[in-house]
Amino acid sequence: MTSRERVQASFAHTQPDYTPCDYFATPEINQGLMKHFAVDSEDQIRDRLGTDIRYVNPPYAGPELPSSADGSYMTIWGFRRRPTANEYGEYDESVSWPYAEWKTVEQAEAFDWPSPDWFDYEAIPALCKQHPGAAISAGMFAVQDFINGVAFGRGVEQVLIDIALEDPVFLYIVERRQQFFMEFIERTLQAAKGRIDMVLCGDDLGTQRGLLIRPETFDRLFAPKKKEFFDLVHSYGARISHHCCGSSRELIPRFIDVGMDALQTIQPQAAGMNPYELKKQFAGQITFHGAVDAQGWLQKASCEEIAKEVDRLMDEVGRDGGYILSPSHNIQPDTPIENVLAIYDTVAKRRNKPNLLMRQ
Repeated sequence: MTSRERVQASFAHTQPDYTPCDYFATPEINQGLMKHFAVDSEDQIRDRLGTDIRYVNPPYAGPELPSSADGSYMTIWGFRRRPTANEYGEYDESVSWPYAEWKTVEQAEAFDWPSPDWFDYEAIPALCKQHPGAAISAGMFAVQDFINGVAFGRGVEQVLIDIALEDPVFLYIVERRQQFFMEFIERTLQAAKGRIDMVLCGDDLGTQRGLLIRPETFDRLFAPKKKEFFDLVHSYGARISHHCCGSSRELIPRFIDVGMDALQTIQPQAAGMNPYELKKQFAGQITFHGAVDAQGWLQKASCEEIAKEVDRLMDEVGRDGGYILSPSHNIQPDTPIENVLAIYDTVAKRRNKPNLLMRQ
C-alpha cells in the first residue's frame, strides 16, 4: 500500500498493510531532529521518520503583520503573541487581548477581522505534487478552535464565563471564526481537486479529569458548527481529524453523531482516555489518531519500553484499521531525541526497514 492508501484504509476501518503513523512536535524537537538528520525542514523530518501524512495549507499573502523587537508579532486575528519561556522551552502566548473589553456585538463588528482572501490558494496543487503517494491533510489545530482561539484575544477566564452565560459577544466571535474557516478550507479543497484526504481542526473540550463544558453546552453552542464544517469537508471527499486535549470520552458519541471521522490526541493519562478501552468501545465508529503518551511518559521511558508500547498500540488499537499512530500531543522539548526516534524506528522495523532512522 502507499501511505495514502494506508491512511484511507484506517479511516474506512479496514486493515491496512501497516498501521499508518504521523508526527507532531514542538519547535525544539524539530530543531533536534533537523540536526540529527542533517535536514532543514519539517517535511524532510517526516520523510526520514517514514510518516504517512503531509500537511499542506495555502501560503499567507495578505497585509504585512507587524512584529516587535521584544519578539512579539501580530496574528491575523488582531492580537499579539510572543514566545514565552517555560521550564523546558518556549510557547507562543498572548500579550494583548483586544477582545477583552467588548461588551456589545457592535464593538465586535467594528473590529478589523481577517479575510480568507489573504491566502494564495493557487499554490495548493504544486504543494500537493511535492508529496506523491502520501496522504495529504489541510488545516491545523487552530481551525475552528472556538475556545482557545477566542481566549487568545479575550482571556481564558472571560471565555469560560462567556460560555456559561452564552454571551452574545463570544457567540459573535465564534461565528466569525466559523465563517472564515468554512471559506478558507473550502477554497483549499477546491484548489486541491480531490488530492486532500484529511482536514485537521480542533477544540480543547476536556481537562485532565473530565469535560471542560457540559455535554448539553456542546450540543447548543458547538455541535451545529462542527457538523456544518464536517459536512463541508465530506462533500469534497475528505475526512476530518479533530484535535481535542484532555478527557473527552463522554463526548465521543456526540462526536460520532456530528460526523467526526477521527479524534486526534488521545491522552492516555487523562480520565477515560485509555486507548485500548476506547478501541473496544468505539471500534468501527471513529478513528483514533495519537495515543503515544507525550505527557511525561515518553520523556522518561526507555527505548525498549517505547518499542513495546508502540508495538502494542499497532497490534491492538490498529487491528482492523481505525488508528493512526502518533504522539498524544506535540512531543515536548524535554523529550530525548533517541526516545522520539524509538517511536518511528519501531514502526520502521514493523515495515521491514530496520535501523533506517538511526542513520544520518
